Amino acid sequence: MNNLIEHLIYGLDLFGTAIFALSGVLMAGRLRMDAIGVIVLAAVTAIGGGTIRDLLIGARPFWIQNTTYLWVILGTAGLGMLLTRLPKRLPWYTLPLADALGLALFVVIGAQKALSFGTSNMVAVVMGVITGVAGGMIRDMLAREVPLVLQKEIYATACIVGGILYTGSLELGLGALPAMLISMVGLLALRITAIFRHLSLPTFSL
Repeated sequence: MNNLIEHLIYGLDLFGTAIFALSGVLMAGRLRMDAIGVIVLAAVTAIGGGTIRDLLIGARPFWIQNTTYLWVILGTAGLGMLLTRLPKRLPWYTLPLADALGLALFVVIGAQKALSFGTSNMVAVVMGVITGVAGGMIRDMLAREVPLVLQKEIYATACIVGGILYTGSLELGLGALPAMLISMVGLLALRITAIFRHLSLPTFSL
């Protein structure tokens, strides 16, 4: 059973890497970047948050140990460049939805890895948030845009909710798989609702 869970988490991690890389590709395509720009945005979006997380918890960055992640990024970048050349324009919500799905996967995986290194639940939630948002922040800054996490959109809040749902479910005695499902569904529901209903947090001003 443990091996099954480990393989599932690994598969989801690779899938999340591809989804986040794709969001980087879509951003680069929107800005009409060249192939190098596409690969750079895909890479920082996909592995930026996980790299920061690993350095903070004292782990060797995951993509150095397993270069499969780099191949997934390169493959996604190549496929994404082909898709963006199709004459049909992608709907406006393609990038936000791809980002939301990657967010749900990475927050859970980030929190799970932090817990495996003996952190507290609170730290695990923080590591989940960093895993989910840091790569996108780097992507947006390279694209000269204000990162979503710094805007009034419900973005980091959704990550925090997802992390709390995951660690809270484990504390209640639920297994890893139900906890992951609850967290991902909760985060996705909140983020997608915010995207389509334009929900936002109140802003602070002097």
